[in-house]
Amino acid sequence: MARSNEKKSPGGAVVVAPDQAGRRLDNFLASRLKGVPESRIYSMIRRGEARVNGGRAKPERRLQAGDRVRVPPTFAAAPGTPAAAPPARLLDMIRTRVLREDSRLLVIDKPAGIGVHAGTGNPFGVVELLRAARPDLPALQLAHRLDKETSGCLLLAKDMATLRQLNAALREGRVRKQYAALLGGALRGAKRVVTAPLRRRGGPAGDRVQVEATGKTARTEFETVARRREATYVRVRIATGRTHQIRVHARALGHPVGGDKKYGDRAFNKTLRALGLKRMFLHASQLELPALDDAGPCRLLAPLPPELEAALAQLWPQT
Repeated sequence: MARSNEKKSPGGAVVVAPDQAGRRLDNFLASRLKGVPESRIYSMIRRGEARVNGGRAKPERRLQAGDRVRVPPTFAAAPGTPAAAPPARLLDMIRTRVLREDSRLLVIDKPAGIGVHAGTGNPFGVVELLRAARPDLPALQLAHRLDKETSGCLLLAKDMATLRQLNAALREGRVRKQYAALLGGALRGAKRVVTAPLRRRGGPAGDRVQVEATGKTARTEFETVARRREATYVRVRIATGRTHQIRVHARALGHPVGGDKKYGDRAFNKTLRALGLKRMFLHASQLELPALDDAGPCRLLAPLPPELEAALAQLWPQT
């Protein structure tokens, strides 16, 4: 039975308008189903309750003008129901994380431990915090995503035209992304490239990605910066942006990302906790953007967070 502050949406087919072309299915549904948790939106896609042109689709499916999207009936907060306001400390924090802003783009240095969207057990994500902190940006949309425990450069668009341009640039490999990571064990060689295809699968414990021959193409380049028997500090460049790509490819190498609770090594994670590191060591350190209409190309840098710097200092003390 629905609670008094909930209203049932009747659902039905929605035709994608031209100004919505290029949006991901999950983002399109979220914009239509205000107040519905992100976890519920992903569930309705995974179960086939939400469909595109009569067929099942993945959350990352890019919609085209004229597509018919089935939006299932669901409960959401009734109109006029006051939403819980994010804590002032979170709003103050997110305001200090802006790396670049212009008339079309907003780039922030996302902290670890905050998801890009709200979800189960996570009432406020980056988007919700930014919209609350910046009510002048109601159309703000993510151009790409970072895992909850990953910090660093996160790109958002202020309007749909910019979002479509960024989506195209990302698909065509014109946005260059670089990460800093700490891997378990001594990685051999100065540079290693992994091209194992990846497939995303859902389950009781949530989404999990694995290497499968029939999966989507993926390419990750690991460049060694410093190495010792217990760990290797690397720069990582990705030519594709698959879910959990770096983490799964690192595991495929036999050198999982430190602090990774899903794909990592327990013994290595325990070693890092003894050094005081209580998060995953994966940081989106650099983002290179192509020219967009009247704006020229630019490179954005997110400095390594203090807790990651501290871990490196203990592993490679200065002499």
